[in-house]
Order: sequence, then structure tokens, then C-alpha cells
Amino acid sequence: MKKVLSIAFALGLMLCAAHFAHAQQRILKGVVTAAPDGLPMPGVTILDKSTKTGTTTNIDGEYSISVGTNSILVFSFIGYASQEIPVGNQSELNVLLSEDASELSEVVVTALGISKDKATLGYSLTEVGSESLTTARETNVANSLAGRVAGLVVKGTNSGPGGTSKITLRGLPSISGTGSPLYVINGIPMDNTQRGSAGEWGGGDSGDGIGNLSPDDIESMTVLKGQAASALYGTRASNGVILITTKKGAKGGDWSLNYTMNYMAETAVDFTDFQQVYGQGVGGVRPSTATDAQTTGRLAWGGRMDGTPVIGFDGNQYPYSPSNDRYIDFYRTGSNFTNTVSVSKGLGEDGSFRMSVSNLDAKSIVPNSGVDRLTINLNVEQNITDKLSVTAMVNYIDQKSNNIPRLSDGPQNPNNFLLLAPNISQSIFAPGYNTETGAETVFSDDIYVTNPYFVVNQGVNDVGRKRIITAISTKYDFTKDIYAMIRVGNDASNDDFFSVEPYGLAYTADLRGNLSGRGQSQRSEMNIDGILGGKFNLTEKLNLDVLAGANMRNNKFESVGVGGSRFVLPYLYSPFNLETFSRTYEYNEREVHSAFYSVGIGYDNILTLTTTGRYDVYSTLPIADNNIFSPSVAAAFVFSELLNSSALDFGKFRASYAVTSGEPFNAYIDRFYYNSANSYNGVPAGSSPTSLPNLNLKPFTTSEIELGVDLSFFNNRLGFDIAYYEKETHNEIMNANYSITSGFNSAVVATGSTSNKGLEVLVTGTPVQTTNFTWKSSFNLSKVKNEVLSTDNNNNPVNLGQNRATLGNAVTAYVVGEAGPQIRAYDYAYNADGSIQVDEAGLPVRGELINMGTVLPTLYGGWNNEFNYKGITFSFLIDYNYGNKVLSATEFYSTFRGLNQITLEGREEGVTNGGVTAPAQEYYQALAQNITRTSVVDGDFIKLRQLTLGYSFPSKWFGNMPILKGLDVSLVGRNLAILMRKAKNIDPEASFGSNINYTGIEGGNLPSTRSFGFNLNFKLN
Repeated sequence: MKKVLSIAFALGLMLCAAHFAHAQQRILKGVVTAAPDGLPMPGVTILDKSTKTGTTTNIDGEYSISVGTNSILVFSFIGYASQEIPVGNQSELNVLLSEDASELSEVVVTALGISKDKATLGYSLTEVGSESLTTARETNVANSLAGRVAGLVVKGTNSGPGGTSKITLRGLPSISGTGSPLYVINGIPMDNTQRGSAGEWGGGDSGDGIGNLSPDDIESMTVLKGQAASALYGTRASNGVILITTKKGAKGGDWSLNYTMNYMAETAVDFTDFQQVYGQGVGGVRPSTATDAQTTGRLAWGGRMDGTPVIGFDGNQYPYSPSNDRYIDFYRTGSNFTNTVSVSKGLGEDGSFRMSVSNLDAKSIVPNSGVDRLTINLNVEQNITDKLSVTAMVNYIDQKSNNIPRLSDGPQNPNNFLLLAPNISQSIFAPGYNTETGAETVFSDDIYVTNPYFVVNQGVNDVGRKRIITAISTKYDFTKDIYAMIRVGNDASNDDFFSVEPYGLAYTADLRGNLSGRGQSQRSEMNIDGILGGKFNLTEKLNLDVLAGANMRNNKFESVGVGGSRFVLPYLYSPFNLETFSRTYEYNEREVHSAFYSVGIGYDNILTLTTTGRYDVYSTLPIADNNIFSPSVAAAFVFSELLNSSALDFGKFRASYAVTSGEPFNAYIDRFYYNSANSYNGVPAGSSPTSLPNLNLKPFTTSEIELGVDLSFFNNRLGFDIAYYEKETHNEIMNANYSITSGFNSAVVATGSTSNKGLEVLVTGTPVQTTNFTWKSSFNLSKVKNEVLSTDNNNNPVNLGQNRATLGNAVTAYVVGEAGPQIRAYDYAYNADGSIQVDEAGLPVRGELINMGTVLPTLYGGWNNEFNYKGITFSFLIDYNYGNKVLSATEFYSTFRGLNQITLEGREEGVTNGGVTAPAQEYYQALAQNITRTSVVDGDFIKLRQLTLGYSFPSKWFGNMPILKGLDVSLVGRNLAILMRKAKNIDPEASFGSNINYTGIEGGNLPSTRSFGFNLNFKLN
């Protein structure tokens, strides 16, 4: 924070000096409106031709600019005819801009960072502006895309700030991949590797690459959904591409200084609906000793709570009645406090720069846990000559994550109070350890279920990252239409990690703890592009757009760490304070060499046909099969040019076919690699791999056909973007299980294949538009059907993930002929008459392992509304999700431990089936363990995702102020309410896993949160 304030102060002094230097000039004010309706126009650029200074209009169309008597102002806006107006002695100048039919085409950023006319594109893309990313912000900016893009599913992990954003685009991703799209910043691919995740045995979410970026530096995020849109990126593009364009200064613009402050308070939400009738105990009996109280703390099979005293784990008496101290009270109110200062200026008409400094101080709802992130971003562009231009970006990130929560059903999870019996107050277990001996206060029958107070007070699980993303591009224009470009980008990060099982932790030997790991890692991705392109008018109506280029990508990872067991001296967590010592080393390097081209032919702004091709050579595959050619073809037919319709403004039919390729992530799976092992009788030994390598691997491919239509009606008041696609993957690289009798227990095969078919609809409209009031609305819908076509050589189900609650008895898997990933769980066994089968004790009998449904939604989307009245803005976003299932550990444990509402039936008289009565505890515990389908719940929901209320103060209020020239204020809320859900005890989005293996598996994650806050944006002279 001190860094931010000091930089802000320095920039403020600089701007003050600039202000006094221009004191001889005067301030001109005015309003810019649009013809024919006279509505104010925000974002209009005003440039003084004589001084090369400029400004833009605010949300009310108002502007103010310092001018002289001889100033000539140029008013310009995309789609409108520019105007040049001499100022003279005027003190107020109002301007009416008219639409320019020749400028109505919309320019968008496409693959390789190339800007194109949207009307010529034969594929679908969606652009999300900066306001959607910063108003009610998430600590991971990718989570802000939820509900805004048709075909896009966004799920964050319940892991606190710094967690991973899981994004899937157009259904089931590749079997062998992570499912994440490729992120590209200003034309340069960035590394989005997930740095650590939780599985069924525990672990923590250490975040991904996109989560390091500051949303204040992003101008827009463009989602390239189809394979034709992303085909020029070849490898890694099969899961789609998200283009990130960072903010830049305006050429010819004057000094601009902005300070933005955002504060979000975050509270944990309790979605459980547990029974409050019966307390702790077993067999209908409350505990009678302190030992009984400890071992039954998470079992609610005791007697009916009547308020009489009962002994606790510490020997003290407590009321045997529902506790007012809920598990959720363990968590504090978290906060995300962001301060951003940015300064920009045009460097004449030929260049500009923008520099920003941003600090995020994020405190998790888990005490003593959070993230601190400092981001410095610099963008510079300059025309060196009339033909040579240079652009450069440097993005520096310094991030520190403290005491990252462990998740899932593993040790040191801070959410372990979730399953306390209803009469127990979690606060009686504080501070979590004996202050004299340091020994953990064990609160249950399992020493691996760590006391959450011990975790937050003694835990150490820290990850630091220093990262620098750089990109420089030089472009030489041989003529107005022919150019050559060289672009170099590098994404390098240095991470440090420090994880400890603290001294006093109950399950460690002699309570002396362990050093889980301490070390460093380096990760880098370098991309070098060379592109030659041009545009040619072959005839009066026929034009040609071509480019050809080459790319070299190198990925490298290296890690070294130390660990060990049993600290000698308490609380000295040093590698030199261990009885036993271990070390680790990892290395991975991959390289891809590529060449590509694009040829587009257009006819009279009506028909455009574009074909692309990319040839990739992968270092990770055998030489005989390490290369592949990936083609695409796309057509756009603007049929509205042939119609004379007063209602239809624009109509385009588009069609495309494309193939993209992919490589295995691991670089060393096509040959044997032997390792050193422990010595035997002083003789060095080695070990051979147990996974059979594959000498015949080749790149997998994804092919897709897409058809779509774009429509715009009534002066762009109503628009439709509709797409239908069919996508298949082939030769997917995956693991297969072998019998150990063969000498190997697994192998790498290239036999996977999946299919996705879907419909995407985006409807945009302006239902109301008057001089003072505007209502804009958009609705998107996605319908997806996916199927696993093949898996291993024998088409066996391939298991992915599970939770420890139903370990081995319920899993997610790829199953041939089913949508994937599919939840597989055990059903009831049924009698001939269809009744549930029970054994002689009256307990339910396990039946068949059945497919319960996919973990990915089949119908999803969002509805966004924005209202504006005289500078007052109000907006809300609702998103929805249908058709998926969730494997819930909370459902299992709440049933097994007597907390679920369903366990109230038969509590005292027993549960009767088939004429046989079983005690309630025995019946429901057998139900949870044997019939794991009872742990599968519907994932359907409708959520109020975001709500904002803001006001932009009129610029005339600040006309006489020397520094401040504008102020925007907004109140914001995020994840405010679930309007509909079918799952009774969980948030259906809740998750501990950060990749496709654990998608749709719930349990052991942190509680979901809702956020409230405000934004202040100061525009300074």
C-alpha cells in the first residue's frame, strides 16, 4: 500500500506541474450527442490538433478540455462521421455526431492479435469489456466471465483468494487435457499452469496463471469459441482461446491520471439444513465420560436434546441443546482491498504510454490466511518512422499466499467443524493446542481430522511468486497494405514454497511435526513469431487478405526442494533441524516449431472465404509421428446487403470447419527412463518404470463444424447471435491400466475420442432508449450434448476422481456411450416386485454400479441487465445451470453421522423395510456406505451472480478544481443469492478440485461466500 501511495503522490506532483504549465489556456466545456435521437455519447474522443492533447466524454456525453484561441478540435467515434471544429473564443461547444455508413463495421481482435472486421468472420466470438471485470471484481479475473458468454462454463474452487478458475468451453474438453482454454495477452500466449491442487487425499489449491493478473489492466477479454477461431494457434487451442487486450494510452491524448479503490467484504454462507433434534452420542445414548464425548463429537446418534447438562471432551458440563455457535462462526469476514493508480499520455500523434501500479490485499475468510499481490504494468507504443512501429508490454507480479487452506478429506482442513454434533459449540476447541506443550487439542475420534483452530494458529503453507510477462512487437509497413511483424513474448515465474506439518500436530510422530517441503521452482514460456501479411484489391469488388508466419514455443520447468521428518527443536522449521532429510528435483522441457498461413478472399462486402493452416512439430512425440497439419476454412455471407429491409440492419450467415491439434503435457512418455534407488548392502541400485511407454504416439486432433447466423434489427436495438456446432476429438493420449503380471501396471495409449454437439444463442437488446433513460439487456443460452466415443484399447471405463467418503464406491469416469465425466455409484438391490432388498438385519443391500449422470451442465447461460438514468446506473446478472450431477461428501457424512434431515425418520422406533426393523443408526450408516447413489445430488441452480448501483458525477461539478476532473462511485455485490437449487445441504457449485478429474465432486472445501463492497474511481487532471 505504501508503494502505491508514494507512486500516486509522485504522479500527482507531475500532473500538477503539467497543469500550471498550461495555465495560460482556458477550459472549454460541452456535450456530445448522437443523431437522430439526441442521446448523450460517452467515450467520444476529442483531440486538439494544435497541441495534440485530448480527452473523452463521460457517461453523460460531457467533456472539458484545455484550449487556446487557435485550437481546432476533432470529435471522433467509431461508426460516426468525425467533425473538425475551430474553437475561437467559445467557452461552450456542443456537438451532434451522425452515423457514417462507411464506418459502421465493428473491428475485433482475432487470433494472433490481428484486428479484423467482425462482418468478415466465419466463426463465433464474444467480447467482454473491462467494466464487467472490475465493477464487482473477483480475485481471479477469469471468474468474472461467469454467465456472460454463451458456451462458457466458469467454476472457481472453494479455496479462498488465489484459487484456480476452472473454465470449460463447448462441453467436454479433451480427455487428456486440463480443459482450460489458451490465454493470450496482446497476441502472446501465457502460461496458465495450475500450481497445485487437492485430490481425494487432501492438498491445497495454489492457483493458476490467469489468477495473477490485475483486472484493472485489462481492456477486454475476447472468447474465441470455435476451432476455426483458434486454429491458427494449433496446439493447446482445442479447448478454445481467450484473448486478453491490455489497456493502453491514447495517441495524441493529454496526461491522464486515475486512482481506483475497490473494497469487497466477503462472508461465508451456511447452506446446510441439518437436524436439530438429536445430539451427540451413539445408539440413542448421550456421552457419559470425557473420552466418550471426544469420540462422539462428530456423531449425532445420541438422545433427544432436552437442555440438561452433558459432559464435554474436556470434562466440563455443557447444555445438551442445539448450540447457537454454528460451524460457520469459525470463519471471519474476509476482505479484498484493491488500490490502483494509472497514468497515461500520448507521445504526440505517433505514440503513447500507460503505466499502472495495483495492490491487492485479500484476507481469506479463514483466519491468518490470504493473498497480497503487487502488479506493475507498462504499455508503450511508438511509431519510429512512417513505416516502422514498436509496441511493448511489461507486466510484473509479486504475489504472496499465506497459509493456503488444505482441502478435501485430508489432514489440516480448516472446515472440519462442519460435521460437529448439533449440541457442540466449535469455540470450546480454541485455541486448538495446549499453550504449554504445543500439543494439538484433538476434538474427535480421528487424529487425522485436524482441529481447525490448530490449523489457523499454527499452520504454515505459503507460496510466493515473482512473475514477469513481457512482449515486444515490431511492425514494418512496406506499403499501406503490406507489412512484416516480429513479436517476442516471454512469461517467466519464480515460485517459492514452504509447507510444514507443525510441531504438536497430533498425527505426527511424537508430535514433532514434519517439513513437507521447502524450495523453489522456475517456469517459463517463450514465444517468437514472425508474420508477413498484406491486403490487396484484386478488382473493384474483389479483395485478398493474406498472412504467413512461423512460431517457436519453448516451455521449461525446474524445481528443487527439501523436506524431512521430526523437528529436533520445537517451532524451528528449518531443514537443518530435522532427524531425517530428503530432497526432490523435477525438470521438464518442451518445444514446438510451427508455420502457419491465412488466406481470405472477399467479394463486395458480401461474401468472405477464409482458409488457414498450421504445421506443428512437437518435441514430446516420437520423431516418426511428431508433426501434424491443422487446416480450417470459414465463410461469411452478409445477406442483408442483398435485401432492402427497413427492419433488418445486418444479417450474416457463417459456416466453418477446422482441425486443431494437441500434444501430451508430459515430455518423456515415449521411452524408458531409469531412476536411481536406495543402495542395497552399500551397492548403488536403480529402478525401472512401471508405466509402459509408447513409441507410436502421435498428436491428437479436434475437428469441428460450426454453422451460425448474426442478425441485427431496428437500428441495432435487437440482435441475435446463434451458433450450432459438432466437435470430435481423435487419438487422444491417455493412461490405460495393465496387469502387473505384464511387468507394467499402466501404459500410455492414443485411443481416446469424444463428441460434443451444441446450440448457443445470444440475444441482445435495448428495450428502452430515451434522452434520459436506457435499458440494455442480454440473454445467453447454451445447450450441449457430449458423449465419450472410445477410451482405452478395450473401451473400459477410465476412472478420474472420487472423494474419500465414498472411496472406491462412487467415482467420476469416462464411460463409452455416456456423457462425460460420468458419476458412477451403487444402486439399491431390488426384489422381483421392485421393492428395496434388505438383509436379515434389515439393512439395505448393495446392487449394481450404475451411471448417474454427467458432472458438466447440459443447459446453462446468463441474463444481464443494465439501466442508466442521468448518470445513475443499475445492473444485475443472473446465471443458471441445469443437467449435471454432483457427488457430495457432505451428503454422505451428514447421513452417516446422523446430521441429515432424512435420519430423523425411525430414530426411536427403527427403520422398517420388508417387514424387518433395523436401528436407525445401523440402517442409515449402511445406507450411506452401501448405496452410494444417495450421495449423488442434482447440480441445478439459478443464482443472482452480480448486482451494482453506481453514479457518475457530472464533470461540470469539477470544472474549477485544479486536480480532480471526475468521480465514479458504485456499490456492488457478488454471488448474492441462490434463487433456486435442488441440492439441500450444499452450494451445487462448491468444489475442492481444480481440474476436470475432480469437477462435480464436493466435500472438504471451504464454504461458499457472498461479497459486498464499493468502487471509487477518481479521474485526475
